[in-house]
This record gives sequence, structure tokens and C-alpha cells, in this order.
Amino acid sequence: MSLEVGPRQLAFTGLDDEPMVAPPRSQITGPVIKVAGRTFETTPVFDTYWAFAARRQHVYEARLAGLPGPWTTDPVLRSHRFTNCFRASDRVSQFLIRNVAYCGSQEPEELVFRVLLFKLFNKIETWQLLEQQLGFPTLSDFDVTRYGEVLDDVFARGQRLYSAAYVMPPPQLGADRKHRNHLRLLDHMMGSKVTDRLTSAPRMQDAFEVLKSYPAIGDFLAFQFLIDINYTRALNFDEMEFVVAGPGARDGIRKCFGPASAGVERELIEYMAHSQDEHFARLGLTFGGLFGRPLQLIDCQNLFCEVDKYARVMHPDIAGYSGRSRIKQKFHPISRAVPAWFPPKWRLGLSAELPGAC
Repeated sequence: MSLEVGPRQLAFTGLDDEPMVAPPRSQITGPVIKVAGRTFETTPVFDTYWAFAARRQHVYEARLAGLPGPWTTDPVLRSHRFTNCFRASDRVSQFLIRNVAYCGSQEPEELVFRVLLFKLFNKIETWQLLEQQLGFPTLSDFDVTRYGEVLDDVFARGQRLYSAAYVMPPPQLGADRKHRNHLRLLDHMMGSKVTDRLTSAPRMQDAFEVLKSYPAIGDFLAFQFLIDINYTRALNFDEMEFVVAGPGARDGIRKCFGPASAGVERELIEYMAHSQDEHFARLGLTFGGLFGRPLQLIDCQNLFCEVDKYARVMHPDIAGYSGRSRIKQKFHPISRAVPAWFPPKWRLGLSAELPGAC
């Protein structure tokens, strides 16, 4: 697949060639805003949020266009690994959308099953292993014992089954291995008609509560799972309808808005999504979105996570909740093409029709 990315889509201000200087904490560089009946004197990290978003999206667009690296002069972006501004454009989400959600049967129950199977491990290699050993996963052929035996063998060889992106708590369902308990959880979810419960939910928050009702699935995982299921044809909620702030996002929010942000994180994420054009313009930043699609609530939530990390270097005197002071993951450029396959229902204004999945 090839995508044409025109000059307009790659337009970017000269700010990327200027080092971002972290001002003293006492210097208020962002505007004073009112959200949820409260007034916030934003910290310097607030404006960094928007500049980071513009720079990170510029890197994505340059890579998508096949331009040679390095794609930025920002020393932090060049040295450390950050996710894309848009969650759906990251490597794991891209694999899930094209190879899991839009490959195989499009019946809602099969879609929900495949997405949950993938997300319980959230690792491309684990999905590929299951597919190689057992064939393309389907609910009709799902067998906890057979799947467990395949994963037992991999686990015994010392290979990782889970992504390190976030912690997957083990449900206590009687098995001696975490992965077998997750397979039992999936079996329980499908047997309890989770698909019917999700597809009949009138609001995104109601669907979130359905997922949250299952063992070992808390607020963060329930929301992440819901976003991935919502990429499929099984659900069609508006991503601007509902959001849940994860731990990393709460750290970033506190760094932008201070201690007064506690308890109003959702409202602050909503403010960011609804005011993005205003702040990009205020700072003279060019941000064209994802082929014209603006940042959604989930994307603004994720950006808070990334800005929390970025601020550890650029604003080390501004604290979040975790107290972390370093960015663990280093950036290592890869030569393979950047994929760009998004849910067809989004109707992104791409230059040509995308080919089918698989």
C-alpha cells in the first residue's frame, strides 16, 4: 500500500528548528483557563503540550511520507521513544485495526472475541504465534486448553507473552499461570454474552461499565479495551463522547494544571480536545490532524501521558504524582515503512481508497 502525503499535510512551523527551553516553574507561560467552575493558572508544561503534539505529529507525517531521518531537531524526541499523537496510528493499534479487526468475519461476536484476545496480551508476536499454531483465531474454534498449551510452550522457552506498555493484572480464576487465567476470563466474557451487552449499550460510558464489571478489568483497561472494540464494525461510538484518565495522563494533567486538577481530569481532557485549534493558533503551530481528523478525547488523554514523560527532561522542576525523573525507553529508528490503515467508518480524506485488510 502506498499513501500520498502532500506538502499541505507536512506543513510545519519553524519552531521545530528551535530548542524548547524550559522556563522556571514560577514563570506562568500558559493562559489562565476556567474549567468545571475552577480557575487554573497553567504551568509552562501546558504550552509544551501543544508544541510537543505539533512536533510529534510532524515526525509521524515525515516518516509516513518516506522522508529520511532524523525527522526532528528536538533532542528529546530524537533520543527517547514516544507514542504518536493519534492512538490509532501507533504500531500495535495499526496491527489490531488491519490484521485483527478488519480481517476475518465481521460478525460482532467474532470481532469482540478477536479484539479481546489480542488486547489481553496486547502483543503482536503473541497473536502471530497463536495464528501460526492454531490458525486464524475464531470464537467457534476457541478452546481454552489448546490455546493454553501453545502459550505454555512459549512461556517455558522464556518468551514474553505480554506487552510492557501497561500492566495486565491476572484474574483469579483458578489456573496456575497468568495467561491461562486470561484465557479463562475471555471464555467467561464470551459465555456471559459480553457482545450483546456491549452492542446494546446506549452510551459509550455504559459500554465501559460492561467491560469494567469483569474480573481484573479496572477503569484504565476497560476504557482501552472499549476504544479498540470501537475501531471495529461492532460498535460505533463517537470518540468525543467519553474518556477515562489513566495514571500517566493524571501525571501529565497535574504538570499542566497543578494540584487543583485532582478530580477534574476528565473535564480537563475535554477542554484540551475542544480548544485545540485555539491553542495551536495562539502558539503559531501548524497541526493538520490525522488526515484532517482532529485530536479526539483518547488522543488528548494519551498526549498527557507522553507530555508527562517529555516534561521529566524539559521541566524537571514540575512534579506529577509518580515522582519519576527519567524516560526509560530510548528511540531506535527503524527502516520499515510506517503503516496507515484506519477504520473505514472514519472516512478520512486519504488520496486513494485503502486496500482491504489482510
